[in-house]
Amino acid sequence: MSSSGAENGATGAREHALKLMERKDLLQAELDTQMAILAANGANMNTALVDGQGFPVANIDVYAVRLARVRIIELRNDMKGLMDDIGRALEGIYDPSKPLPRVNGTDAGDGAGPSQRLEEMDPFAKVTGVAPGSPAAEAVSTRGSGTRLDDTRHILQGLQREDLVVRFGALMGGSVAGGLGSVAAYVSEHEEQTFPVVVRRGTGQVVVSLTPRSGWGGRGLLGCHIVPYVP
Repeated sequence: MSSSGAENGATGAREHALKLMERKDLLQAELDTQMAILAANGANMNTALVDGQGFPVANIDVYAVRLARVRIIELRNDMKGLMDDIGRALEGIYDPSKPLPRVNGTDAGDGAGPSQRLEEMDPFAKVTGVAPGSPAAEAVSTRGSGTRLDDTRHILQGLQREDLVVRFGALMGGSVAGGLGSVAAYVSEHEEQTFPVVVRRGTGQVVVSLTPRSGWGGRGLLGCHIVPYVP
């Protein structure tokens, strides 16, 4: 395939992934609305709606809660399928086996030449905790191994504890020397924008498509704890 054909293919894959992510945002917004109905009634997916004598609980709109629960289950099933679709779409965009892309017209990283591969780079940060239901936990990720993606590519869920960060968006080891302040700034500057985070997990590489956002129910835009990594 010619270079122009490859670029057009990557552009098409990116546009497809963005459309899927827009659909994900719509599903998430409706899911948040249904969850708000439960919260307004002081209920969750498991709260009993009848008392010990079999009568409806007085302070709960039983009908509204039941409808919300049914819709939440439907939305979660739709979201699961959509996340799988997004993961497959991202495989056409982010490949850990390929040389690092250029950022703003220059080779990404500090001292990383255009031919340097991610597996040759040292991690600069470590994930020490991830909150359930957070953007970091729910992000789509694709596993790679060695110098190429596995023939059977696995769609995994988000960042995980003990992940070693090799690349965070456009940031790599040389650009975050002296602390992780630049990572925090990068997250703030890219709220509601999706970017790749490459981590080492076990013996393989994982590319996580991360979208910082507020209003997910916890602290921060990611819901994870990252510290500097020293081998």
